Amino acid sequence: MSELSISLEWSLQEESLIPDKFSKSHTININNNLIKAGSAPEYGGSDTELNPEQSLAAAISSCHMMTFLALSAKMRWPVVSYKDKACAFLGKNSKGKMCVNKIELNPIIKFESGFSVSKVDMDQMQDRSHRYCFVANSLAEDIEIKINI
Repeated sequence: MSELSISLEWSLQEESLIPDKFSKSHTININNNLIKAGSAPEYGGSDTELNPEQSLAAAISSCHMMTFLALSAKMRWPVVSYKDKACAFLGKNSKGKMCVNKIELNPIIKFESGFSVSKVDMDQMQDRSHRYCFVANSLAEDIEIKINI
């Protein structure tokens, strides 16, 4: 089993820890790269810092892309670029608890000139990519993929 770790560091910046008054800013160290993080702006964070919901969307987007590319390579699909804008949506789950209740992926895939795939084949590939994505398999809520070629 692989162990894939990060380290996180936060310290109190105010005199005391008071609800809704303390800084959510912290750093995440991933492979010796420091990332400034915090909560989403609507929960007192800064829009210049990465928040957990964005991190989750990034993890899904990245995993889905790598799975898609691995499957495309096996199928000999000549992919030349892949871009995505992933969106995480906050809401309540079936138990009434706040959660990321939907993640939407919007990949734009380009192939070598002269190569094309049918909508049916692309839909099947996206479905397989989603089913084999390690991160998607770790989540219980909705992930929607809106493919663009």
